Amino acid sequence: MAPTDESGQTAQHAPPTGTTPPSRPQAGGAAGPGARMPRWLPRAMVLALALIAAFQLGSWAFHQVTGLLINILIAFFLALAIEPAVSRMASRGMRRGLATFLVFLGLAIATAGFVTLLGSMLAGQIIKMVEGFPDYLDSVINWVNATFHTDLRRVDIQEGLLHSDWLRKYAQNSAAGVLDVSAQVLGGLFRLLTVALFSFYFAADGPRLRRAICSVLPPARQAEVLRAWEIAVDKTGGYLYSRGLMALISGIAHYILLEALGVPYAPVLGVWVGLVSQFIPTIGTYLAGALPMLIAFTVNPWYAVWVLGFVVIYQQFENYVLQPKLTSKTVDIHPAVAFGSVIAGTALLGAVGALIAIPAVATLQAFLGAYVKRYAVTDDPRVHGHRGRVTAPGLLTRARRLWSRPAEAGEAGTADSAAPDVSGTADASRGPVVAGESPAGE
Repeated sequence: MAPTDESGQTAQHAPPTGTTPPSRPQAGGAAGPGARMPRWLPRAMVLALALIAAFQLGSWAFHQVTGLLINILIAFFLALAIEPAVSRMASRGMRRGLATFLVFLGLAIATAGFVTLLGSMLAGQIIKMVEGFPDYLDSVINWVNATFHTDLRRVDIQEGLLHSDWLRKYAQNSAAGVLDVSAQVLGGLFRLLTVALFSFYFAADGPRLRRAICSVLPPARQAEVLRAWEIAVDKTGGYLYSRGLMALISGIAHYILLEALGVPYAPVLGVWVGLVSQFIPTIGTYLAGALPMLIAFTVNPWYAVWVLGFVVIYQQFENYVLQPKLTSKTVDIHPAVAFGSVIAGTALLGAVGALIAIPAVATLQAFLGAYVKRYAVTDDPRVHGHRGRVTAPGLLTRARRLWSRPAEAGEAGTADSAAPDVSGTADASRGPVVAGESPAGE
């Protein structure tokens, strides 16, 4: 029996002298104040911070060189476009660098000639518009007064424009934006020079670039890379061919309209509409149609309306009839795929993506098509769009059948009554048949 004190409680045994009782663990399994940090935790924290810093640095660097990467991509597709011409000249004994230089020189001469003709046309037209602005304004005012029954005068309009705050603010904003325009022009020239330089290197050193890529790949992969390169050259060339053909058709169509209306500089305007509408994606059509409308407006305001209507109608014809047919034949992709690729390219890279989307998708489709296993299609009517169900006859068909049945029954009854009883006559002529004797002929 355990000893108890006077209060009746059990006496607790005191620990021996000089010893410390063991401490009990805290509730919930919490570590005590003397617990150490795991050895892997500092390393994990340092590694996580290093990964975050590397990701931020890589993201910043990628955003800084995005413009350069886009320029290199444009230069690569431009080099693919001129690859057939350079290879043909190099196969005849000409050095590849010289052949590339001659191709670029031809493109530069054609571009400079077009810009010169266009600039001279614009300069002459601007001078003509400035000199004849009062007459143009009088003709417009007379047309507005005659059409809408108003009483406008040129003097009132000129005074209102000269004393308006809108004109003063516009002049101030234009003067302030001259530096921005100059900076954009210089940036565009630098970007054009960058694209031309990279495309020249890609075209001139094309074989060396292919050898450098194939040198780090096994032989099987080398064949695939070379085949993909050839496909890219064919598809890019086909795309540019289709664009050039559509530019030619568009230029001729607009030239005929402008010449019929008597608009000056019709040949140059036709070339302008054809090139700008085809090789500047998204907004090229609107830029191409604005200049002919402006020139036509100087001749007759109604001519500008005719030009606008023709541009809109021809654009719909080109989008839904001409472009799908040419693109599907030259680039060999479905019109819906071409349309979707342009939308996706515009969403990813803007105007540049819209320009290179179709040849890129065509190259990818042709390259992946070699690895897709195809099977023979069963001869099922449903494959060709024919449904297998049996259709019930129409109301008119059933009425004809019901109408023809009584007539057929009447004709059959008349034929039966008119036919003689041949069997009875034959039996009577034979006479009685003796038992055990078979009739004649059996």
